[in-house]
Amino acid sequence: MLLGYAIVSAQEKKTITGTVQDPAGSVLQGVTVQEKGTSNGTVTDAKGAFTIQAAPAATLVFTFIGFARQEIPVNGQSALDVKLAPDTKGLGEVVVTALGIQKESRKLGYAVSKVGGDLMDKARESNVAYSLEGRVAGLNVSGVSGGPGSSARINLRGVTSFNGGSPLFVIDGVPMDNTNRGTAGQYGGADKGDGISSINPDDIENMTVLKGATAAALYGTRASNGVILITTKSGKKGGKLAIEYNTNLQFDQAVNNTDFQYVYGQGAQGQRPTDAAMAARTGISAWGEKMDGKPTIQLDGKEYPYSPVTNNIQKFYRLAPTFTNTVSTSGGWETGAFRLSLSSVNNQSILRNSGLDRKTVNLNINQQVMDKLKITVMANYVDENNKNRPWLSDAPQNANYGITLLAPNVNQEALQPGYDASKRGAEIVYTDDIYKTNPWFVVNQFVNNIDRKRLISAVAARYDFTDWLYAQARVGYDLTNENYLTVEPWGTAYSSGGTGRLNDLSKRQISELNTDVLIGAHRSITKDIEGDFSVGGNMRKWIDQNVGMNGSQFIIPYLYVPSNLTNLASNYLYQELQTNSAYYTADFTYKGFLNIGTTGRYDVFSTLPSNNRGIFTPSVTGSFIFSELTHLPFLSYGKLRASYAQTSGEAQPYKTQQYYKISNTINGQPLGTFDDNLPNLDLQPYRLKEFEVGTELKFLENRLGLDVSYFRRQTNGEIISATISNASGFLTQTLNLGATRNSGVEAMLNGTPIQTRSFTWNASFNITYVKNLVVDIDGTENPAAINLTAYRPGNGNVAIVKGLPMAQIMAYDYKRDDKGNVIVGDNGIPERGDIKPMGSALPNVFGGLNNDFAYKNFNLSFLIDFKYNNKILSATNYYSIVDGLNKMTLDGRETGVVAQGVTESGAPNTTNVAAYNYYPQLAQNLSALSVLDGSFIKLRQVTLGYTFPAAWFEHTPFQAIAISLVGRNLWTIMKRTPNIDPEAGFSSDIKAAGLEGGNLPAVRTYGVNVNFKFKK
Repeated sequence: MLLGYAIVSAQEKKTITGTVQDPAGSVLQGVTVQEKGTSNGTVTDAKGAFTIQAAPAATLVFTFIGFARQEIPVNGQSALDVKLAPDTKGLGEVVVTALGIQKESRKLGYAVSKVGGDLMDKARESNVAYSLEGRVAGLNVSGVSGGPGSSARINLRGVTSFNGGSPLFVIDGVPMDNTNRGTAGQYGGADKGDGISSINPDDIENMTVLKGATAAALYGTRASNGVILITTKSGKKGGKLAIEYNTNLQFDQAVNNTDFQYVYGQGAQGQRPTDAAMAARTGISAWGEKMDGKPTIQLDGKEYPYSPVTNNIQKFYRLAPTFTNTVSTSGGWETGAFRLSLSSVNNQSILRNSGLDRKTVNLNINQQVMDKLKITVMANYVDENNKNRPWLSDAPQNANYGITLLAPNVNQEALQPGYDASKRGAEIVYTDDIYKTNPWFVVNQFVNNIDRKRLISAVAARYDFTDWLYAQARVGYDLTNENYLTVEPWGTAYSSGGTGRLNDLSKRQISELNTDVLIGAHRSITKDIEGDFSVGGNMRKWIDQNVGMNGSQFIIPYLYVPSNLTNLASNYLYQELQTNSAYYTADFTYKGFLNIGTTGRYDVFSTLPSNNRGIFTPSVTGSFIFSELTHLPFLSYGKLRASYAQTSGEAQPYKTQQYYKISNTINGQPLGTFDDNLPNLDLQPYRLKEFEVGTELKFLENRLGLDVSYFRRQTNGEIISATISNASGFLTQTLNLGATRNSGVEAMLNGTPIQTRSFTWNASFNITYVKNLVVDIDGTENPAAINLTAYRPGNGNVAIVKGLPMAQIMAYDYKRDDKGNVIVGDNGIPERGDIKPMGSALPNVFGGLNNDFAYKNFNLSFLIDFKYNNKILSATNYYSIVDGLNKMTLDGRETGVVAQGVTESGAPNTTNVAAYNYYPQLAQNLSALSVLDGSFIKLRQVTLGYTFPAAWFEHTPFQAIAISLVGRNLWTIMKRTPNIDPEAGFSSDIKAAGLEGGNLPAVRTYGVNVNFKFKK
């Protein structure tokens, strides 16, 4: 009887209470407290407190993402105060996943990478997306050579579809609009930035890259290109008031990548200019005489030495400063916390009279309103002014075009100030083509301004019904207002009568409203199986509207207002779409080493036919932590993972019905028109299927780690515009016929080769191989290529070609006979063959090497990144041949050129052609001469920092001061692109990938960053 009584007593439950804190003494909410060996458990509340019924001899297990697991025997105690230590091994690292759901990285069945904000806020880029280049396996970032705040082309695991597309950016749980506001094309234009370019790096805690379709599946169609989650900095509960000030001064310096000939100077047909008029016709023509230093007249009527001028680029472009100041304050109390930051950026462009000024305010507040209710508020306000965004690609309005191609002896100072005040401000012409605008006239007279105001905000509420069940509601709003002013000024040579033109005076508003609800639960189903479940819904409404005017022929000089125009027209654009969604997640964990999960999302699009608007996208994932079973001495951690997902592209508006529009007027009556593309009532977004398998390994007590993934993804039903019979009343019809495939391997190797008390060396290396293929275009066996965008010379373009990777560079090569001989025409110039693919503009191998060294108070880091096997179609190379600047044009200057090859009859060619006639025609016939290999290796970033000893500030208001010398784009270690930077380009659009010409030169950046932390 006594024995039975003892057994019953030992099994009786008793109430155990306590609190859980981190090492600093801050309470931890949401810590799982579980009686070991049972399904009995609870979680801590907002005050870090818990209550659980457990046996007196039980052991309680405390787990929380980011902290080491801790087991504490009860030993009859009724109160426990627990402090959890950070998980230094990183095996319990928390990762923010889709919808803001936090998970332990060990449970994930797909690849995720995290980049800390400290890697972005010292050596800065005006578009924070550029800071990701070379840091994440599978992520390829390409910029635009368009000045501060230019947009970025970001591809995860290759190009997903015919239209490319950027990953979805989500900031603190709110999807943000990353629309490209405008880009240059064959006939010019300016890059107007994108959504991510306005985010302040000082406010970023970290970025999490969700690479695969499975990782991003819960975001639906918008995430078919992947997701990048931005977590902003926030205050800490119970923390004292903290003030931090960061100041950064950087200088951009233009890099001259040209290696032109400096033997022959300005002129035509082998003659130097003999008067100012001839000089004004030949400013970019290097078909003159051998340079001999003799005084020669220039277009300004003055004589200059007929000698090489090699510093035009350095003299025309300025050393451009960027001054950034950010002050932030944060703190917390028992039930809440806040952080407020104010930032100012003044980023001057290397192009004079051009730059960006940005003011940013960021606010984060979280408050535990009651024990079970938490409210979070986030607001990010940006006020940005872009002055004179540089014109790119084509020569009109473009300062970069002319300054790069000046004849070898022409000093850019002779073109100043670009206009003649005695002729009512008329442009000073420097070539025989008035559409090649004087660079100094562009700098001093042209107007291309953008004013942008943006508010990204969110309010979220979470209510914990029990310790295992919660509900969350969130409203996010992204509102952007933009004002555009683009003027071709009075005196522009190519404008009608030199009276100029108002190209654009407009206002644009883009808004996106997201509301979502989520109900989640975490339960121990049995003592070995845990489950996480959630179900929710989302409503997204996106509106883009633009109203503006344009006109020609100003009446009064330099008065750039609509009422001063002879001709005036107006325009209005409106687009709207709405998506209603429902989704679920279910994750199961068996004994902590086997994890299986599934998600599903159903989207209903306003842009699809009313009888067929829904699309369901599922995913399934699994991971197996085999190191929990093997216990190999050298293996600290080992995981296998696999996943499969289906998703789709986003449905675009106004593609499934016929819409009418107002066109020109006849006798004052407006004319109604409609599009010549036949709408498709059954049109659907393309579908994407992806399979991924990978492993994550850690060795030697986590000193060495390897993460490898293989992926294969394919789209079907890519939307194309197919030609149809004119008898239908239309020219084309939009159809779901195309297909693309991406497969590849991505790997990340990281380690700590050296770690002592005073010295640490951390290193990481990532590499990605992607094989991209256009599987189908229109369902036929040998479809014609889909031509996308041409470079300015017009004899080459980017295209989609079946059976080859996306973004094929198309160019004309030599025409050859059956024996492979080059065929030369009767005029002595090699003839043009068929246009054919020359290779993809997208690299198939890319990656980066990062090293961080810390010695006592010093730290040094550097990043090297690389890309291989991409092609560039270079307009600079083309024009350098046409204008006699390219070194290849030295051959035959004195003797003429006899092309090697045969005539149409098969006889050897003997026709001698003057060099100034031969090379321009050769370049026009053979655009293959301008196809370059874009492979490169670059020293991308270097920082050298020092943190001053705390003892120095004992009697000052400072807690810590750190200073860093920083640099970006310091050294091109290897490149294969003569005369241009291998990353040069004028557009972030995939349809213009690999096209170069008329863009700003590359820049090197040097600077200093100083961080002040004030005492709390």
